[in-house]
Amino acid sequence: MDFEDLIPSPREGRRVPPERGALALDEATALHAAPGTERVAHWLRGTLGAATGLPLAEGREGRAESGIVLRVDPELAPEAYRLAVDGHAVRIDGGSAAGVFWGAQTLRQLLGADAFRRAPVDPARRTWDVPAVVIEDAPRFRWRGLMLDVARHFLPKDGVLRYLDLMAAHKLNVLHFHLTDDQGWRIEIRKYPRLTEVGSWRARTRFGHRASPLWERKPHGGHYTQDDIREIVAYAAERHITVVPEIDVPGHSQAAIAAYPELGNTDVVDTTALSVWDDWGISPNVLAPTDTTLRFYEGVFEEVLELFPSRFVHVGGDECPRDQWRLSATAQARVKELGLAGEEELQAWFTRHFDRWLTARGRRLIGWDEILEGGLAPGAAVSSWRGYAGGVTAARAGHDVVMCPEQQVYLDHRQDAGADEPVPIGYVRTLEDVFRFKPVPPELTPEEARHVLGTQANVWTEVMEDAARVDYQVFPRLAAFAEVAWSALPAPAERDFAGFQRRMTAHYRRLDALGVAYRPPTGPRPWQRRPGVLGRPVDGPPPNR
Repeated sequence: MDFEDLIPSPREGRRVPPERGALALDEATALHAAPGTERVAHWLRGTLGAATGLPLAEGREGRAESGIVLRVDPELAPEAYRLAVDGHAVRIDGGSAAGVFWGAQTLRQLLGADAFRRAPVDPARRTWDVPAVVIEDAPRFRWRGLMLDVARHFLPKDGVLRYLDLMAAHKLNVLHFHLTDDQGWRIEIRKYPRLTEVGSWRARTRFGHRASPLWERKPHGGHYTQDDIREIVAYAAERHITVVPEIDVPGHSQAAIAAYPELGNTDVVDTTALSVWDDWGISPNVLAPTDTTLRFYEGVFEEVLELFPSRFVHVGGDECPRDQWRLSATAQARVKELGLAGEEELQAWFTRHFDRWLTARGRRLIGWDEILEGGLAPGAAVSSWRGYAGGVTAARAGHDVVMCPEQQVYLDHRQDAGADEPVPIGYVRTLEDVFRFKPVPPELTPEEARHVLGTQANVWTEVMEDAARVDYQVFPRLAAFAEVAWSALPAPAERDFAGFQRRMTAHYRRLDALGVAYRPPTGPRPWQRRPGVLGRPVDGPPPNR
């Protein structure tokens, strides 16, 4: 495999003499793991060893002049790596174990598409050539994320583990795990068992956008046990991926209210009659701003913190209708008690309560950009989804930001304007559009831009009924997004999309080997279409603001 086919593209790569030379890995190749790299070596044996059939035996001490050599070099930045291949060895140095791991991912690409399989396709093959190159690389952003919504359509644990592998193959390092919403509660909370007994399943599901008349008339549900979550978090950590949990408050909470009616605005609506929502959109049923609700969710977050070591905890905060609060005597009494100007400040008070609660436990609150409304605590961070404006406002106010504007990197948006596109949602966002995405708004000063932690692609699964549909929407665009998040690219108009397409020719073979049901460049395959299922297409170019 040519090193010029790598995705994401490295900062610097060059061949070393002899030109077109290569190092052959074979059954005698040893894997030397210096202190701090043992887990990377374990991963290499489990993946490359399985794909190639090579034993990659543990190297002997003092014999690290040949084979594959892994080392930590504190002179490098934490996620940076240097991969050097000569006639004797593949040497991967990283600023930390994470850097070594990203270098190992590059080695896997250099070995060709068959290195992405789970068993050898040619058992008779005895050697695997690595081109003689030196690659020096480091990521642009420290937050390179994928938001995966498992609340609308549940993705079983094995599917989540698979997506962690796919993220690692693209050098992404944050899984934003959207675990709760109106349509389902997906995480076991032992203190409140009805959250999963009641809240994890719905009686039916609308097929398509909410304008569609079609229904899947069977129960849909599922949840992760706490041991499942521990497994997911540990699996992610071995791949140097942080899992950031999202527990949505105070809106998008009908599943929780269906399980525990006292959480809702009981003086406005009969919450005992509510069920887990079977439709899409924004439910009017939101949490009541009461001490009962605060104590309940403190109990939820106590168990969440035990399961997720992530510094950041996402609390949602988006799309919270305040109509029930306006009608609720209880909510209005709280507004008066706190001396607030209205319902907007009431939501800000709700958010600040959990910001203080999380800060006291050494964590940081992050939420969607609506949490800026009514004032935000100094340490909170913002996921800017309603375009760039929220991120600009947050950064100028000194808040850290993750840029994930809906109009640019929502991968549930359609990939083409053609009639065969399945359940078309939103703006057309092609592979090239994602490749030309600019995460840092140009109006930010250099000081303000330092608050941009990174960027994230979001995958909302209302119209993605199974893993194959998720694959179709995510790939190949996630490869372009990964390059934007990792690589030091020029301005969007100056990027070499033709060169990226050429590299994608090799990358499609890797995705084939991984079993990814991506959208082909020529359009959806017959079984990827959803004829007659209504979506919500939006015409014209998306706003760039």
